[in-house]
Amino acid sequence: MDEANRTAATQKAFNAWQQPGQAAYDFRSDTMTSPTASMLEAISNTTLLDDVFQEDPTTNDLERYVAELSGHEAAVLVMSGTMGNQVALRTHLKGPPHSVLCDIRGHIYNWEAGGVSTLSGAMLVAVQPANGHHLTLEDVQKHAVVSDDVHACPTRVISLENTLDGTIMPLDEVRKISQFARQHGIKMHLDGARIWDAVAADAGSLPEFTTCFDSVSMCFSKGLAAPIGSIIVGSKPFIAHARWIRKMIGGGTRQAGVISAAARVAVDEGFGKGPRGEGGKLRDSHARARKVAEMWESRGGELAKPVETNMVWLDIARAGIPAAEFARLAADEGLKASGGRLVVHYQISDDAIERLGRVMDKILQNSSKKRKVNGH
Repeated sequence: MDEANRTAATQKAFNAWQQPGQAAYDFRSDTMTSPTASMLEAISNTTLLDDVFQEDPTTNDLERYVAELSGHEAAVLVMSGTMGNQVALRTHLKGPPHSVLCDIRGHIYNWEAGGVSTLSGAMLVAVQPANGHHLTLEDVQKHAVVSDDVHACPTRVISLENTLDGTIMPLDEVRKISQFARQHGIKMHLDGARIWDAVAADAGSLPEFTTCFDSVSMCFSKGLAAPIGSIIVGSKPFIAHARWIRKMIGGGTRQAGVISAAARVAVDEGFGKGPRGEGGKLRDSHARARKVAEMWESRGGELAKPVETNMVWLDIARAGIPAAEFARLAADEGLKASGGRLVVHYQISDDAIERLGRVMDKILQNSSKKRKVNGH
């Protein structure tokens, strides 16, 4: 039995906190970033008091810090981006009939298991951007219900997402939609899981974006490398009610310092120490993403979407390769990829990018051969 315990996987000496780790070769998402040794140190020195009673100093300090950084009065820690969005929307939505207007590509519409309908009893009005890039004021005006017609479901919240598929919604457009919403008594929510990336791309400061909204959900585990956690910012009355909703759906945390300590390090090291992401690591990931895009295009490949932050969308369909085949070729090089969407987080290594180049060579050489055979 002693020998079995010594050889069991749980007994092996292994430091998963050292960098670079497996994330260095994983292009599937920036959620694959690994927590760092500095986060482990912060966790080992954290406070261990109860967050439900708002007694944990580390968590309280994180909430104060992010609220100030984003230009809002208060904040509340939640476990995920989905929880952040759902708690915020449920807090805004008092009772039916009510609807939430969002981008048809948005996370709350596609990737949150129908939570808005289930938890808030709200209709989602998913809008296709006319310009193919981002929602505009004209899109919103066309689909928002601001009348008292009893046949219609009134728009109570406009939920925007920035970044969305790695692309940035311009600050000027956000301001226009925010002004329209306030004129009509409509609340504004931002799914800002990756708002850090928009700021790191110099599209505007964090408070310039976030103060356009009544609530903002921001992730610590997407690109910033924290193991878990997101945060919602808003007014003091809003956050007070959001704590109630958080508790209702099981999001209250007891010794939350182990989460918030790592999250604070993630913000300081990943995003930076200032409203424009001063000194953070995200800018480097954006530069690497542009390099990956240039590698693909220099070999004759085409992009499906513009590269504005850390996501590169390869048009592999035009190259004649299915997503599963792309993933297989990547695996042959020791890489993890789920298809043409490559997420270049700050822990991606130079070696991984070199290996990716070899994958591109195989794909585009085969594509060229097929075109010759078909006489194109």
